[in-house]
Amino acid sequence: MTTSANSLTPKKRRLLGIAVIAILLAGAVALVLGALRENIVFFYTPSEIPADIEGRPVRLGGLVKDGSVKIDGLESTFIVTDGEAEIAVSFDGALPSLFREGQGVVTEGRISNGRLTASNVLAKHDETYMPREVADSLRDKGVWQGDS
Repeated sequence: MTTSANSLTPKKRRLLGIAVIAILLAGAVALVLGALRENIVFFYTPSEIPADIEGRPVRLGGLVKDGSVKIDGLESTFIVTDGEAEIAVSFDGALPSLFREGQGVVTEGRISNGRLTASNVLAKHDETYMPREVADSLRDKGVWQGDS
């Protein structure tokens, strides 16, 4: 009378099933988080930009520096500042009609060699709106008073 070493009791079979499901679930979560990490776009002001941001998508907000806008057809360059730091931005496309110097702007693109190549430029849409993150950051630095 020998018992087989390979026979699993119902308790062991249940534990094995739970372990397999947990491993599969952990793998799925890791894949989803990996895919999301590639597509997440973080918002920064010029003084908050980390050194290792090169080549990754970024959303940059601040004020368009007075005297910095240069437009040649659909190609434009300007400087975005938050009062402490500034970054040059180049954009190949039509700027929004409300885009102007001294006004709030949010740009989306990639940074390379200390310059943002924008794929999208968003300007404030009326006299009182500025993206909350931009307004809070500029207000904290004393650059923009705006509405409270």
